[in-house]
Amino acid sequence: MGAPEDMQDDEVHLPPPTLWPLGFAIGIAVVLVGLIVNPEVVSSIGGAIAIVFGILWARDSTAELRGHAIVVEPERRDLVEAGTGETGPPANVGPDAMPHPAPGERFPRSKFLEGATLGLGGVIGGLITVPIAGFAVLPSFLGQKRHEVDMGPVADYKEGQWYIATFNIDPSQGDVNRRTAFIRNNGPLAVGGRQVPSFTIISNHCAHLGCPVQANGPSGAILGLKNQTEHGANGPVTLTPTVPAGFGCPCHGGQYDTEGNRTAGPPVRALDRYDYELKNGRLVLLSTYSVSHVDGQGAQAKIHKYQSVGPGEHVDGPEQWFYPLNPPHH
Repeated sequence: MGAPEDMQDDEVHLPPPTLWPLGFAIGIAVVLVGLIVNPEVVSSIGGAIAIVFGILWARDSTAELRGHAIVVEPERRDLVEAGTGETGPPANVGPDAMPHPAPGERFPRSKFLEGATLGLGGVIGGLITVPIAGFAVLPSFLGQKRHEVDMGPVADYKEGQWYIATFNIDPSQGDVNRRTAFIRNNGPLAVGGRQVPSFTIISNHCAHLGCPVQANGPSGAILGLKNQTEHGANGPVTLTPTVPAGFGCPCHGGQYDTEGNRTAGPPVRALDRYDYELKNGRLVLLSTYSVSHVDGQGAQAKIHKYQSVGPGEHVDGPEQWFYPLNPPHH
């Protein structure tokens, strides 16, 4: 027997959930990320998102105060006097209290809500993570200009003589771009039916941890030879004659022969080299590349060449698979 209408329980449900606070939180997160990455663009976008969702959130929360009552359907229950109702069977007797889902209902609401929550979380994580990763990683791979260093006339490099060359890659950045290389004029090499000068140009960065490698032998005044100063487009280039028996790293004892091959110590490969080209009778240094090892000597050397990688990284064999992708080096 049902109770009168005025004696029924009007148990009001809570207001339905809203996405406005979530959008506001995303906007604040984008603002904070933008303060580090790009305050003018990213922070402005985050501020706009936060303002829009904040207004919608405030509008939704104050709807009742502004005279727009939130209509929520109350829960209706019949009142039953104590002791007058029929006693139900025990819990272990009779059919199931909750019917099983219909055969066509493969995804009940709980599963849908679970999937929607995980999907929304993934989208939010992507919106926050992808811009940060992009601004942090992409500049290393994009906009890398090729450096060319004018090392002076080819005629100033005596055939068979080693030189310790110091030069600036980009003079506008000062001595922070100062580099050292070991250069030898190998003499003429037949290319396309004509003789062209051949050079060995080895970087002084140790293949172990990048320490400055030195020539194992006398140099400069002790040889009775004068230093030379060349003037190119990148500023002055100092050439110090030397007679190396090889190259050595003073930091951890890495040793290399005159072709840059590792002979002792912890380095994992040969010394890096510089590409070069000849323009109007002048020697021009280009980007560096990495070398696993060198067979032969001088102009007849066979160089096992790879894309430039960082110190301590293998360039061949299975070990190379365990290192991250390297940005361009110049």
